[in-house]
Amino acid sequence: MFNSNILKNEEKAVFALRSLYRKYGYAPFKMSKFEEYDLYVRNKDFLVSDSVITFTGMNGKLLALKPDVTLSIVKNTKDLPDTVQKVYYNENVYRVSKNTHEFKEIMQTGLECIGNIDVYNIFEVISLAAKSLEAISDSYVLDLSHIGIVSAVLDSIGCSRETGKKILTCIGEKNQSGIEKICSENDISAEDCEKIVSLVGTYGKIEKVLPSLRAICDTPELSAALAEFESICSLLVSSGLGERINIDFSIATDMRYYNGVVFQGFVENVPTGVLSGGQYDNLMKKMGRKSGAIGFAVYLDTLERLNLVEKKYDVDCILLYDETVQAADLAGAVNKLVAEGRNVMVQKTLPENIKYRQLLKINGKEVDELENND
Repeated sequence: MFNSNILKNEEKAVFALRSLYRKYGYAPFKMSKFEEYDLYVRNKDFLVSDSVITFTGMNGKLLALKPDVTLSIVKNTKDLPDTVQKVYYNENVYRVSKNTHEFKEIMQTGLECIGNIDVYNIFEVISLAAKSLEAISDSYVLDLSHIGIVSAVLDSIGCSRETGKKILTCIGEKNQSGIEKICSENDISAEDCEKIVSLVGTYGKIEKVLPSLRAICDTPELSAALAEFESICSLLVSSGLGERINIDFSIATDMRYYNGVVFQGFVENVPTGVLSGGQYDNLMKKMGRKSGAIGFAVYLDTLERLNLVEKKYDVDCILLYDETVQAADLAGAVNKLVAEGRNVMVQKTLPENIKYRQLLKINGKEVDELENND
């Protein structure tokens, strides 16, 4: 029987998430390991890092090992009127590690929903993001935001594009004093400044936060964005996910490619986000597409830190033998121990720096216990 305990956390997640996405009608999407480099040059602001591994193909074109999956899926799908394409993937991407500053091969799983997107599709993807986190850990939280609300707030105060970028940075940093300084330097009224500052302090459960949002939604654009957001939040609450979802506008900081809802997922014992996603209709338009789109990715490399505890033992048993022991007898003893559910290391002498539960020695056909550390 297959023993799932031998799998790494990220490998277990792949099996669980693949099964989850199939239950909701998402089909596997397989792609090449590389794309034409021009795809990433034209959309470099969408990438996590500007650094891309390139090489020249046999036809002379400059190719790149893919640093991102979404761009490849958008490139390799077509607009289908009144249809929603639902795909999931399990792919490796190649990015620069924040820790080592060297390229790293990263296993990534996620899904994309592309086409005539409506409120249900948005809800379904967010709920699958929450269920993905639950499949990884019982202790998780999903932070949710809406770029349409942030964008409408900035539009309502009439600030310049450059000033808006600075304010977005401060919102992402939850920097209230920074926002107040920018507003003062750009003659933004105290009332409008307070409206922006309120977004920085907007954090918490859906039922707690929505009333405070209604208080600042005083334009048609803000009211429309909030109405969509409330519809999505209502579905999430009624589906039983409300307690695991927080509204947090600090994650709504990129309006170049994203629109509508954006979200990030966290699990206990992992200090960084393990999941991120959102609506990216703006990216679709930039790539000449008419469809809407929403999706997310689970960063499986971060799961190496999940439940990271020091192992008490490296191996259950060390079985010592000498030249008098027949190979067949040794093999029989090992097979018996393995059949009992123990893992065994066979050695002629006791190795250094190996933590073992039990030290055994085989004499002829008999196995004797020399030491037991339980």
